[in-house]
Amino acid sequence: MNQNEMKQAVAKAALDEIRHKLEKDMIIGIGTGSTANFFIDELAKLKQDFDGAVASSEASAERLKAHGIRLVDLNSAGQLPFYIDGADEINGRLQMIKGGGAALTREKIVAACSDTFICIADQSKQVDILGEFPLPVEVLPMARSHVGRELVKIGADPQWRQGVTTDNGNWIIDCYNFKLDDPIKLESMINNITGVVCNGIFAHRQADILLLGSSEGVERLVYPSN
Repeated sequence: MNQNEMKQAVAKAALDEIRHKLEKDMIIGIGTGSTANFFIDELAKLKQDFDGAVASSEASAERLKAHGIRLVDLNSAGQLPFYIDGADEINGRLQMIKGGGAALTREKIVAACSDTFICIADQSKQVDILGEFPLPVEVLPMARSHVGRELVKIGADPQWRQGVTTDNGNWIIDCYNFKLDDPIKLESMINNITGVVCNGIFAHRQADILLLGSSEGVERLVYPSN
């Protein structure tokens, strides 16, 4: 299977994961990115079986609307039974780096409001130690230089992702050459820098289930993995 075929396979596996648990009044959390897009397309087949969806980005919201899936504001939805999203990297503890598409803050909020986080990814995203993929940090524009200096102090090589503005009106700094040997500690440390809105380490709220696509098919891993 090529990468798109793997993404298609894990999207179908995620649909199978929730298919028999859907209820007419249920609202589902939906992530952002190419793999999440495959899932949205699959989810449309069952749109009569649930009430609506909370989107973690404007792009996902537009795709859901195009399929006729009702959009629900998270403040109205309350706690969600499922959140389905991809990852830029994921380790054996199902901790992730997310935010390559600059939607990390809204993704983290929706994940925090969900009972079960199902991560869908192809095998290229699985790593032993997070950090090969540059870690995104969402910052208030006026704090960009300050945050960059603070990130250097903890060992990162920060670079402003010029030309990118998040759905929240903020900027992204990507941290290169930054191995995350203690993701939980670093997630808190970076979030405590004044001017940081959120960072792309998902360790305090890791995935509950990983559906990992490979040339052999889809493997299902559950936190904590052995």
